[in-house]
Amino acid sequence: MATALGNAKDKELIQVHNATVRFAGDSGDGMQLVGSQFADLASMVGNTIRTLPDYPSEIRAPAGSLGGVSGYQLNFGDYEITTPGDEPFVLVAMNPAALKVNLPELQSRGIVVVNEDEFTEANLRKAAYDSNPLEDGSLDDYRVIPVAMTTLNDEATRHTGLSKPQRERCKNFFALGIMLWLYDRPMQPVLEWLMKKFARTRDVMAANGASLRAGYNFADTAELFRVHYHVAQASLPKGRYRRITGNEAAALGLIAAASKAKRPLVYASYPITPASEILHELSRHKEFDVRTIQCEDEIAACCAAIGASFAGAIGCTGTSGPGLALKTEAIGLAVMTELPLVVIDVQRAGPSTGLPTKTEQADLLMAMYGRHGESPAIVLAASSPGDCFQMAFEAVRLATQFMTPVLLLSDSFLANSAEPMPIPDPDLLPDIEFRPTATPDNFAPYRRDPKTLARPWVVPGMPGMEHRIGGLEKEDVTGAVSYDAANHGKMVELRARKVAAAAETIPPAQVSGPESGEVLVVGWGSTYGAIAAAVGELQQRGLAVSHLHLRYLNPLPAKLAEIFGRFRSILVPENNLGHLRIILRSRFPQAFEPLAKVEGRPFLIREITAKIEEMLKP
Repeated sequence: MATALGNAKDKELIQVHNATVRFAGDSGDGMQLVGSQFADLASMVGNTIRTLPDYPSEIRAPAGSLGGVSGYQLNFGDYEITTPGDEPFVLVAMNPAALKVNLPELQSRGIVVVNEDEFTEANLRKAAYDSNPLEDGSLDDYRVIPVAMTTLNDEATRHTGLSKPQRERCKNFFALGIMLWLYDRPMQPVLEWLMKKFARTRDVMAANGASLRAGYNFADTAELFRVHYHVAQASLPKGRYRRITGNEAAALGLIAAASKAKRPLVYASYPITPASEILHELSRHKEFDVRTIQCEDEIAACCAAIGASFAGAIGCTGTSGPGLALKTEAIGLAVMTELPLVVIDVQRAGPSTGLPTKTEQADLLMAMYGRHGESPAIVLAASSPGDCFQMAFEAVRLATQFMTPVLLLSDSFLANSAEPMPIPDPDLLPDIEFRPTATPDNFAPYRRDPKTLARPWVVPGMPGMEHRIGGLEKEDVTGAVSYDAANHGKMVELRARKVAAAAETIPPAQVSGPESGEVLVVGWGSTYGAIAAAVGELQQRGLAVSHLHLRYLNPLPAKLAEIFGRFRSILVPENNLGHLRIILRSRFPQAFEPLAKVEGRPFLIREITAKIEEMLKP
């Protein structure tokens, strides 16, 4: 619903509750930069946001090609926003390829702002157009606003003294200026950011600022733009918020947990898309007793993290699916030595290199079972970018309390997407305590706490508590190498029971909506936003639909069987071919209806809504 607020200079300002905008262009056009600036500004003025950066999978795809299109989608509103939006209302297309790739997802009658200077014969051929879509009528279902951005940007920046190729790189800020006017946003915060960002290159700062102003003023004065829009501040709980991505939140969660544990944090990692930003973020925070190691390979990174845990630090490593496959033997070593280890897997589309910049949830079965021998581990999954903070903190707590590896599953969507997160009060975060404690009088390396079955965490060199660890099977209590068959069976069972015991310390499963009904939608990980929006929409229509989201996957929360039994049908949407469904079918008698999507993109709200409506039919 839209409300007219008035007009200025004969241009109407309309109030809307939310808006979805997508910036798209070549990978060198700076779409991620201006998209993130728009997102920062939306957060700053009090909107709720969710973003979807969309990177090309090829590192250097040919300029103007379909494979080289980079996009950034932002959904912002005056109420709780949980997804980047099903369909953009505004598409900013910097070239023909960007238009062709993104137009199919634009709303009917949506706005297309195009850089008409780039619609040359050569660029049209690269994008596989037979004719110019700005002239052949194929865009008649949309409101098309052609803007000579390259030319106008060149005129606006000519006074800065930069070369023409350098000035051309500023045209993304011309597009941002148009969007700031279109959605009634102030320029000043962006200009202040430019002053800080380019303080040492004042000519670059001046050029980008001039381009931003030119784009804003063009939209304000051109007859092409007759209407613009305003999204009011959202009503959020009181507190301090920051825009945060999943990778940033995971890094800060690890830091907070290590601080609460009063131990140094050692994060060892090999660069891999899309997990590398966790390493980059942690490297900026050495003042919090954080040590980062960029290792020569994935195996070395995992072993270094285990070594850090052996020495008494919080040992963590991060990777994506291909790297997790390489780390599996070392994770088994952490299982055998019973040392705390946190492994963050930022999943991406596979197999092999697959689509390294696209999202998928297809590592769940590998996280659960992808190790040789009986190698149980705790498995968690974050549900939103901000939730990556909480679950990283939780991963450290469980790893240290139960002396076991913990695998935390994120994915490319969560890692790069952003939302406003309330900044937690450090004093309100729970302390992380270590039990069992040991003294030289009662020390044995595998003497277990009766409640958690965890062995003591003893730093090497402590007098009277000398011991050895390694990959060979250990004798119960003494920790001596043992080849005894009965002892091996006992130790395997103890390690499995220890992981199962973690269920007593995790929150109970909570159903959103009626406690019983027609359809229960069960999700995990990044499907949360789309499921929550779809279920909420159907509940408003009075339909008997509920939502259960799992953040703890091994062990599962208690009383799930009781919850499942109260619903006629159960739907499990996943960005894979049914991993959680396989796990649930192996443990519960109910039928679980799959909804699979393996396209490198997150679910749309309407995809889940349509499936639920189908299941509700008599």
